[in-house]
Amino acid sequence: MKNRHILVIAGLTALLGSATLGAAPVTENWENLCQKCHGADGKGQTKAGKKLKLKDYTDAKVQAEMTDADMAKYINEGANDDAGKEKMKAFKAELTPEEVTDLVAYIRKFKA
Repeated sequence: MKNRHILVIAGLTALLGSATLGAAPVTENWENLCQKCHGADGKGQTKAGKKLKLKDYTDAKVQAEMTDADMAKYINEGANDDAGKEKMKAFKAELTPEEVTDLVAYIRKFKA
């Protein structure tokens, strides 16, 4: 009986622990969702980034022009070019609000 209680407690602890650990680390999200276009360094100098004419997140002027709310909106809703063609897909369905906030803070760290 005592062993059964220990197993139940261990199982509940594991279940609750996995629920709170549901958010992926920001570096993992950056690598999986952003890096292909924005680059590991945030400069946007990848093949896709150059084609899309992405902003250089290491540029202090670029950073100053973007609010945290704007960045969160782009991450959540995506972005289109002037012709209405998708430039960046929306990640609202894939990221928690906390993960979006973490990505905004991560982007801010690129500023030189």
